[in-house]
Amino acid sequence: MSHPSARQLLEAVQLFLKEAEAALPQRLGFHAKVAGNVLAIVARELEADPDSAEQAALSAFGGAAGACAGLREGSLSPADPALLAALTRAAVARLDVDNPRYPTLARLKEQP
Repeated sequence: MSHPSARQLLEAVQLFLKEAEAALPQRLGFHAKVAGNVLAIVARELEADPDSAEQAALSAFGGAAGACAGLREGSLSPADPALLAALTRAAVARLDVDNPRYPTLARLKEQP
């Protein structure tokens, strides 16, 4: 017998919160809406794994910590096109999870 996936469980709780939201007093309804949004972020994060995407994008620079250290020490330039492209890829991976309706996200995804 199969069991529901993590994604299916999250969706079930989201549906419950959406239905309960209207029946709750204003403040609790708002909190139910926020909780539903949090569950949507968790579901997208489980699916997209932005931490791995960030690590892959910045691996040539020693990961996020290495890039930060290089910028602080001056061994990396903030104008370096390769670094800027890697930082953009890392930011896009995070935005895709945190705020997929970000106005310029589609344009950022099209960049090489």
